[in-house]
Amino acid sequence: MLRALGASTQSEPGEARPEQARLAIPKSLWIASMVLRTSFIVTLLILVGHASMPQTQSFWTVYDAPSDLIRLSLGLAAFAWTAVQLFVLPRDAHAYRTWLYLGLAGTPFLIVCIVGTW
Repeated sequence: MLRALGASTQSEPGEARPEQARLAIPKSLWIASMVLRTSFIVTLLILVGHASMPQTQSFWTVYDAPSDLIRLSLGLAAFAWTAVQLFVLPRDAHAYRTWLYLGLAGTPFLIVCIVGTW
């Protein structure tokens, strides 16, 4: 089907194939970035889940105030999107380095935000 559309199924000479790109990632970078990426996304899920809870007394009174219903629905959508991103892995070494730096900077900040909002 791709050949019928004129698309090339072979990669360009300078372009690495996905399986070759994954092999080029050092094991220490992969482990560190996956741990920091997972901790960042999990702490973000905790923060989004806590922030999207209704401001009224219990979860079952969410329909009493329209703002609580909007907060809960937006929080549920953000929680679902973030949870899906937990299972989408980076594709190349640059993405793993980005997650390493983002995890190092963002995870402590999110933990401080969780402690501050709880």
